[in-house]
Amino acid sequence: MSDALPKNNIFKVIGASSLGTLIEWYDFYIFGSLAVIIGHQLFPEDAGASALINTLAIFAAGFIVRPFGALVFGRLGDLIGRKYTFLLTLVLMGGSTFFIGLIPSYKSIGYAAPILVLILRLIQGLALGGEYGGAATYVAEHAPENKRGFFTSWIQTTATLGLFLSLGIIVITKNILGAETFGNWGWRIPFLLSIVLVVVSIYIRMKMHESPLFSKLKAEGNVSKNPLKESFSHKANFKMVLLALFGATMGQGVIWYTGQFYAQSFLENTCKLDFNDSRYILLWGIAFATPFFVVFGAWSDKVGRKWIMLTGMLLGIIFYRPIYQIFLDDTDYTKIEQSDILSSTAAPASAVLIPNSTDCLRTTVTKVMLKRGASFNRVQTDTISVSNGILPAKEIIKDKVLAKPVFWKFVGLIFFQILLVTMVYGPIAAFLVELFPTKIRYTSMSLPYHIGNGVFGGLVPFIATLIASFSGSTPLSGLWYPIGIATLSLIIGAIYLSNKRDENIND
Repeated sequence: MSDALPKNNIFKVIGASSLGTLIEWYDFYIFGSLAVIIGHQLFPEDAGASALINTLAIFAAGFIVRPFGALVFGRLGDLIGRKYTFLLTLVLMGGSTFFIGLIPSYKSIGYAAPILVLILRLIQGLALGGEYGGAATYVAEHAPENKRGFFTSWIQTTATLGLFLSLGIIVITKNILGAETFGNWGWRIPFLLSIVLVVVSIYIRMKMHESPLFSKLKAEGNVSKNPLKESFSHKANFKMVLLALFGATMGQGVIWYTGQFYAQSFLENTCKLDFNDSRYILLWGIAFATPFFVVFGAWSDKVGRKWIMLTGMLLGIIFYRPIYQIFLDDTDYTKIEQSDILSSTAAPASAVLIPNSTDCLRTTVTKVMLKRGASFNRVQTDTISVSNGILPAKEIIKDKVLAKPVFWKFVGLIFFQILLVTMVYGPIAAFLVELFPTKIRYTSMSLPYHIGNGVFGGLVPFIATLIASFSGSTPLSGLWYPIGIATLSLIIGAIYLSNKRDENIND
């Protein structure tokens, strides 16, 4: 690509591509951000912990099909062009998200509810499988060679900004409606609002021109007749696909989803933090770390892509367990002394009759305020039995609010994890684009990216939560999955990947 492209044009390209990609990430991630609430809506009330695991499995299903979306839409992108392909993916993603917000709950239609949501999540995954490769390729094919990492890193910010936007809208909606109303029906609003964003993005993308490199290829009659065959049947190209997957995107994917999604899930479900506290921590961490996508993308133009990405993996391998141990230790309120308590207020007990029984469950919630500014709810649920009297259950401590110093410590720890995300993710688009020729680039780069991120990375919350739920496991056991995958990717990448920088992509 020539340096002659006017600067204002390249920023228009980045802006139009990034807005659509940001909205697609927003659509994809509001589901994960609301997993606990959605689980209560999609499954029976007595499902317990399995409701969360099943909901995370539905969430993960969207990731598993992303490689298939990469094949379908990557092929279309290499046959008919980048622009119209990621217009189609945007429509599919936006429509699916909107309809998730309309699906009735389990109480209304039974197990048809999770089945319908699963189908829509699969459509979302297919659409996202085609979106990222198109946007990254489109920007890279407009960018000058010596700034390809810098310009494509703006696309990389959209995944985290989409999560930031989803968390922000969720928190604002919940605070306006109140926790009870939000849990009943208000959770649907973030899904329904996405249709407005999608319409705006479609309008902007309709005004975009096709990639100059693809237009040139098409004018010369050199467009690939079979992108899938050329990508995966040629030994040299298929070797690069495998190296990109196992030496880069696999490790990058688990660092991404551990530092953001598993972190949120761990704080909310394992540490039992208050809904708002867990999300505010992530919002601040994202806000502070997001500029570093561009910093590391630009730096990769000077020093190369490989070692920046591998350093991010290595730091995750070293520091994940110590960080999550701090999360556990600083939210352990079971060892507080009576002298630490400022006040303790019990709400009126509530009783619910157990179906098909004369017994009932009596729940007492006690709000405990601590002198250092923290607080939590102590929940005691007892079974009132006609024949056996009161059968006390184990007390649960939940809805923990952190003292300010601890809150900002957690923000710092999340910031560090997302900083690692920026290291592995900032240079990855330029790295992948430079591996493959123009006529099969969309297909070839999309598949390893979406297997690495969609399968290995996207499964982190589900697999880590599942491992930690096994008998004999500790809360930190789930971290062995991302640590193991990152270690394998680090070794392969260090040995076999070359340190690419400013490669010619005009062929």
